[in-house]
Amino acid sequence: MASDLEKTQKVNLLMDCYEDLLTEKQRQYLSLYYEEDLSLSEIAEDFNVSRNAVYDQIKRAVASLEEYETKLHLMEKHIQRLHLIEKIENQSIGNQQMQDYLEMLKKI
Repeated sequence: MASDLEKTQKVNLLMDCYEDLLTEKQRQYLSLYYEEDLSLSEIAEDFNVSRNAVYDQIKRAVASLEEYETKLHLMEKHIQRLHLIEKIENQSIGNQQMQDYLEMLKKI
């Protein structure tokens, strides 16, 4: 079972990839909960809704993010690119052209 920190990191990565596909309310709730570390009660108070309503919105939003990843694999591909960049960096020190290519790859 993933720790809370691992889940937070995963959700933040998923948000980086797919947040534009969420509703504004879902983006706000996820940001406040996972990035700002507000409690469900604090978010509920800020939006004048029940704690359960916030919980349901967050749960549905995370499920949507995971479904997008299952279909599109953007986060998986991003992680693969990062691993590739790391491997290249570790093997090509001193090669300026390779470093230039790495910088271009990082900007993609």
